[in-house]
Amino acid sequence: MSDKPTVWISRKLSDNTITRAKQHYNVILNSDDTLSSAQQIIEMSNKVDAIVPCHSEIFNAEVAKQLGSQLKIIANHSVGVDHCDLPALKERGITVTNTPDVLSDATAEIAMLLLLGAARRAAEGDQMVRNQQWDSWSPSFMVGHQVTGKTLAIVGMGRVGQVMARRARGFDMDVHYYNRNRLPAELEQGAQFHSTLESLLPMASFVSLHCPATPETTNLINSDTLSLLPDKAILINTARGALIDEDALIAALESGKLAAAGLDCFKTEPGGNPDLSAFNNVFMLPHIGSATFETRDAMGFRALDNLDAFFAGKEPHDKLV
Repeated sequence: MSDKPTVWISRKLSDNTITRAKQHYNVILNSDDTLSSAQQIIEMSNKVDAIVPCHSEIFNAEVAKQLGSQLKIIANHSVGVDHCDLPALKERGITVTNTPDVLSDATAEIAMLLLLGAARRAAEGDQMVRNQQWDSWSPSFMVGHQVTGKTLAIVGMGRVGQVMARRARGFDMDVHYYNRNRLPAELEQGAQFHSTLESLLPMASFVSLHCPATPETTNLINSDTLSLLPDKAILINTARGALIDEDALIAALESGKLAAAGLDCFKTEPGGNPDLSAFNNVFMLPHIGSATFETRDAMGFRALDNLDAFFAGKEPHDKLV
């Protein structure tokens, strides 16, 4: 009988991550790479010492109270932990970790892709060429919004927000931000701090969301906050779908208040919001902000680093509870 801890990896992670995990743990894989129900999570928790889940596995209060006593740690393969009820898991004595830092570059790349794509009508243009509908040209053809020199408002100046700010400076954008706390000058790098959204949003040609989903930030972007934006602003979201009231977003697109939007996340995932598909000025991706080979390895290794520390009797670097 092996004395290695038993770990359930709930989704298909990178090959390098799985190879490393098997060197140190008895690994149970979800070979079908399917979503796990609450009952499946509870059943697995009675068989393992640790779970490495993604944001697709939900550990709410109801699930937390039914988890097996053998389970000691949930080492998330994600930065966001809105799928975990941290107080409920803490009450059960279960350690929870995440994987910060390592996906900031990849997510900021997708944010900039969405920003440029929404501004320059990329989805509409791609569809036109792909469907062999490009049959004319004139100076008024496919005119979009220039990015260079415009004002970017970043909501949430954490790791990803700071990388996004650096990328935006490459386009000579004027960066403003809203955050719970002002950053030190060396991290601001000239970005202008706003203590309220009411101060920030009227400045914005582009708004990029980079804050976590919490009860306080749910529907942060709603009819009231959208009304603060200048007409023809562009909204980008690579954080969490819960941040946006999608009905209010649709109303702002229909009225022309927003010129466009770039979205990598939605209230309902997987699937998205089919009502948004009616708008050719919405550039959408299926929550792939961190989906690069390099980042998937880095996230998997960070989760395993946390497991290694925990089972060595040390404090995991990314312990949340």
